[in-house]
Amino acid sequence: MKKSLLLLLLWCDNVFAGPLQFVSINYLIEQEVGRLVLPEVYRKLNVSIVITPYPGKRAQQLVRSGKRHGEIMRIYSYGDENPHTIRVPTPYYTLETMAFVRSDSHVDLQSEQDLSNYRIAKVRGVKHTNNITKGMSKVEDTDTTIQALNLVSKGLADVALTNRIDGLVMLAQAGIENVVPHQSSFRVLELYHYVHKDQRHWVKKVDDVLRRMTHSGELAILIKKAENQVISQHCRQSAVVTELCRQHLSQEEE
Repeated sequence: MKKSLLLLLLWCDNVFAGPLQFVSINYLIEQEVGRLVLPEVYRKLNVSIVITPYPGKRAQQLVRSGKRHGEIMRIYSYGDENPHTIRVPTPYYTLETMAFVRSDSHVDLQSEQDLSNYRIAKVRGVKHTNNITKGMSKVEDTDTTIQALNLVSKGLADVALTNRIDGLVMLAQAGIENVVPHQSSFRVLELYHYVHKDQRHWVKKVDDVLRRMTHSGELAILIKKAENQVISQHCRQSAVVTELCRQHLSQEEE
């Protein structure tokens, strides 16, 4: 009887231990959008979550160790490389792997392979830029997107690689005027929510919510609202640059 009571108490402690603890990658705009969107998804399950930003590698380590319950947003290949996590099947956002170059440069990028001819700057621990530069020798990792863009601005790197919206917003925030996005993105990748395998019971529940929100159009509305909020926060020093970022986003949709 005492043993059964103890097991019941332990089960209750586990169920009501508090909000789910997730990690995100710090200083990336798409992750900031995810930090606004994902809590609304879980709210439909009457579940509260806490999201803490970390550098990419640190976030991955925390989830691998089981100290956090999952990551809010990663590309598809993250799940293949991290078998301790389970991918929620329905993606809820996308990113574009985009090159940013100096406006006066003669960088010629016809394909991904052409990147190997140039000095690349990127944020460390980010899967989509890690994947596209794999095996390349002239790659410098930075802590933030602004640092990568500044290297290009100062002529210390030829190309900064990041997500399109991330690069545009950070250019506006930093007031960098001599760096521009390249003509087209290299890849468009879907982004998924991942949970630690010990939390696998959430996967179907969250996926069902994402499917309903996608089909109803609610998810698209929520994402647009989150994007506008993030852009306004980062570009509030200038209404002009805020509108410029929004125009670029509108061009993507067209």
